Amino acid sequence: MKTAALRIIAIGVGVVLLTSAYTRMHSASVMTDAAKAFLTSLTPEQRAQATFQFQNDERFDWHYIPKERKGIALREMTAEQQQLAHALLAAGLSQQGYIKAVSIMSLDEVLKVLEAGKGPHRDPEGYFFTVFGEPSATGTWGYRVEGHHVSQNFTIVNGKVQGAPSFFGTNPAEIREGPRKGLRILAREEDLGRELVKSFTADQKKTAVLSHDAPKEILTEASRKAALNGQASGLEASKMTAAQRAIFQSLLDAYCQNMTDQIDQTREDQIKKAGDHLYFAWAGGEEPGQGHYYRIQSPSFLVEFDDTQDNANHIHSVWRDFEGDFGLDLLKEHYQSSHR
Repeated sequence: MKTAALRIIAIGVGVVLLTSAYTRMHSASVMTDAAKAFLTSLTPEQRAQATFQFQNDERFDWHYIPKERKGIALREMTAEQQQLAHALLAAGLSQQGYIKAVSIMSLDEVLKVLEAGKGPHRDPEGYFFTVFGEPSATGTWGYRVEGHHVSQNFTIVNGKVQGAPSFFGTNPAEIREGPRKGLRILAREEDLGRELVKSFTADQKKTAVLSHDAPKEILTEASRKAALNGQASGLEASKMTAAQRAIFQSLLDAYCQNMTDQIDQTREDQIKKAGDHLYFAWAGGEEPGQGHYYRIQSPSFLVEFDDTQDNANHIHSVWRDFEGDFGLDLLKEHYQSSHR
């Protein structure tokens, strides 16, 4: 009876935290409550596995390929602990972003069938949760949720939140057979990018289209520092028509709206501050099924999208912040104000 009661309480807490993550509550507070609930549910051995000091270099070691990570995996958790782990993931994402994340996790089951054991080990519970530092709404800490095609990195400093690097990928990008045929988890990111480049005139494409061959991977890969920090290439927003700017904004919104309110607002502020100094660049084919790549660059952030692998049915997409990845901008601001 006691075990059953504890199970009901744990599931109830998970539901409450999942629900609160989508209300207009302060993101840092929701994240803190979710992290504390999750860590409290772990055994001492599991907690030692799932936690690191905030200063530990592991915080910067992010990946999105199918490999083992530091932290504790969903497969190592009880059902109740998994509920609370999902609440922690949801605390950093919007409802849209959370749905994308768990849908991406489920694709490992699809790959397991498609590859018939010939590829890497596929495990929909091979997603690792790691907490850095002591969760506090006013302190300095962070957490990471990471596995195949998902890497979400969150840093909290004095109630301010940063959510980069933020990676979503899908393989397959479109399920083409079986009971889930037609599912495209990152459809908006792909379709809006294609719609934008196809709206350009021939003269605009001379600037926007960098190459007829797309790179085989996002250029930043899993680097600690975002690539391409410097002079942007591509078509500047000031050279777009009003209709093209509207498509461009919708594409940017697709990336902003994956995140919880506070991170979404930070990204929107960066876009507004950039103004006309936003650049869109494309490489590869413009028709569905053709390998393609695009990037959006501003003085403060970079978005990359690549769909070239596995016959152009395998997407990698990422939001990088030149100064704010891993909360480095928040930490710099904190240290400056603390030593003033």
